Amino acid sequence: MNDQTTALESVKDRKTKIQVIARAASVLRLLEREPSGLSLGAIAQRVKLPRSTVQRIVGALEAENLLIAASPAGRVKLGPALLRLSTSMESSISWIAKPYMTEIARDLNQTVDLSMLSRRQAVCIDQAIGGQHPANSPAIGETSPLYCTAAGKAMLALMSDAEIEQKVGQQFPARTEFTRTTLMDLLEDVRETRASGIAQEMQENISGIFAIGVGFNDALGNRLALTMPMNAASFEQLQHTAAERLLALRNTLVAELSAK
Repeated sequence: MNDQTTALESVKDRKTKIQVIARAASVLRLLEREPSGLSLGAIAQRVKLPRSTVQRIVGALEAENLLIAASPAGRVKLGPALLRLSTSMESSISWIAKPYMTEIARDLNQTVDLSMLSRRQAVCIDQAIGGQHPANSPAIGETSPLYCTAAGKAMLALMSDAEIEQKVGQQFPARTEFTRTTLMDLLEDVRETRASGIAQEMQENISGIFAIGVGFNDALGNRLALTMPMNAASFEQLQHTAAERLLALRNTLVAELSAK
């Protein structure tokens, strides 16, 4: 066997391994949206793979406790190992992001939040408190809607329009008089966010609170957002500076997380 043949086989082997990982990831992402689980046949149909291939992938994931049985009838759902990985990743992201968040909070005298997508809500996983911290803004561990918050819209902007509709539906309850309550209006906001990289919250969730947000994915595909909630006066004065600082921090975190 010559060196050229060996190199070609090495490339082929690497591509095969990448394909296996990609297929396993597609199964995990599908089941993330199905908390009650799915059968092998349903998974195969949705990810457009042969049932035999799905069976091998599911078997390997079950062996690692990444999937578990959801019913005696053969459905499977996400397993506890993923929760442990998610918790570890949350800690890792917070550990990396917190010093930068603290610096921005100190410089601008405003709070900086780090949120993660959890099913159909944004959950605040860390916070650097600034001197002008809005009294009614979410605390660590609290959840917020996706359709009317800067964190939610920043993360929705990472999805396709079809995935957004699947996540939030077509009609939403008004949280304040400023809430946009239809999918059409939400998608208008999201498209602006995709173009600029910046999501805005204009008293849509809590009266008196404005916010700037940016979204990004970590190495495991988790969707996250950095946001700065502000009162009206601070928003008018700082929105452009806040956007620049959060965009720069997002780029730093993406680079650091991809290097690990």
